[in-house]
Amino acid sequence: MAGLLLTALTASGSREEKAETKPAAVKGSKKKVDCTDENLTQAEWMQSCSDEGGDASAGPEEAAGAGKDMTLGESAQTGGDEGTGVLHITPDTVVFTKKSTGATAKNGLFAVVVMKDKAMTAVAADEPAPVSGGGWQWRTPDGETIGFDSGNSSTVAFDKYDGADPVQPGSWQWRSQVFDLTPAQAKGGTLVYVDGDDQAHAWKMPATDSGPNVADVKAKLDF
Repeated sequence: MAGLLLTALTASGSREEKAETKPAAVKGSKKKVDCTDENLTQAEWMQSCSDEGGDASAGPEEAAGAGKDMTLGESAQTGGDEGTGVLHITPDTVVFTKKSTGATAKNGLFAVVVMKDKAMTAVAADEPAPVSGGGWQWRTPDGETIGFDSGNSSTVAFDKYDGADPVQPGSWQWRSQVFDLTPAQAKGGTLVYVDGDDQAHAWKMPATDSGPNVADVKAKLDF
């Protein structure tokens, strides 16, 4: 009987020792991948390469913050046009005006948004063309979506913030979008961007001029 008890205690102690020496799983550890691989999807890049979040244990939508409205100044990692590369996009400043450089808003108010686009992989990346169903939209408080070519928005042009070329690796450029809105549509609106992976990113927009470059944007708009 004593021998059986000793054997049981010895086996139990051995199991406990093995449990204590077993390496603990590291929650959220990122698997090793080549972050310069142009074939990486946005979800893979977010999970394994991003310094801004993206727990490897989270699903692609959770890692990318899908479905959560951001605010002006917050950034999103987005898939480039046709899934090539990754763009880090940050809406920086919004300005509202009735007129600009000889153009007058047809619906009452231009909403001018400028943003920074930064390439995050070893290949050039671009925003998808609107004809593909991607790019920028303005969502009104009642849910209507206003396109980039609303009213007289296409007549507004200004330098410095009008970048349109693919963003080269290791660099960034200013871009801008203009929407021709009614005052009601402009107040409490949401900026929406559909990237090259067909994922939507949204930013809740202030109802008044906001952002660090308001004065400079107004000067470039010449009003």
